[in-house]
Amino acid sequence: MAQKLNITWLDVTDSTNNRAQDGIPTAEDRSVWAALFQTQGRGQRGNTWKASKGENLTFSILLKPDFIFAQDQFIVSAIVTLGLHKYLQNKGIESRIKWPNDIYVGDRKIVGILIENGISGNNLSTSICGIGLNLNQREFPKDLPNPTSVILELERLGTPVSKMDLKTELELLLTDIFSYYDKARSEFLAKGNYNVLYDEYLANLYRRGEFHRYIETATGKDIRARIIGLDEYACLILEYEDGTRKSFAFKEISYII
Repeated sequence: MAQKLNITWLDVTDSTNNRAQDGIPTAEDRSVWAALFQTQGRGQRGNTWKASKGENLTFSILLKPDFIFAQDQFIVSAIVTLGLHKYLQNKGIESRIKWPNDIYVGDRKIVGILIENGISGNNLSTSICGIGLNLNQREFPKDLPNPTSVILELERLGTPVSKMDLKTELELLLTDIFSYYDKARSEFLAKGNYNVLYDEYLANLYRRGEFHRYIETATGKDIRARIIGLDEYACLILEYEDGTRKSFAFKEISYII
């Protein structure tokens, strides 16, 4: 039997991640806060997440993953991104995971994710996963370089819909994300690792194995390299055209798209 979803819907809030943070003392594992509009939605690198009111899915999941060691916290990114990838795949939309945790369709961004982890001892005590999925939006601010939405991608596939119901789509999406959460727990309990999920994450990684241009943040150097995989610290491994390899942590490399 499918687990009952615990979702709190809000008309307006500053940030659903803040509501999840407020819920840490009393809320159960897998609790969700969703908003029709966020006044201070947050993205990666301190950016603001922009979404039109009532058109997209903006929500946060509170996980209490006590089975995940702090050193393995990147598995939370794999759980969430693979769940989103599966949700889009079920609609016929082929997506890729842009390391560490955006979702792209082609070279267009359809999902942004901000994950904030809490650590107690050697384990994760909490993980707040803030997710913004462009669902029904057709027009975007001009300062967003490459956005798309589910409804636009369905139109490109020749299967247009007038509007998608937020509550229905959120339930479908959460089912896929929590399925990977359960897979991670089962794999860890059975094998003590997450190798199967990591392999699936890598198999769906944006630009993996292809030479593209990047910017090394520290030096501003424009390089051409290809993504090989992740190192033991979940840093991105790039291979240059001369065969040398280098690992980059988050914010140390920028994609040129």
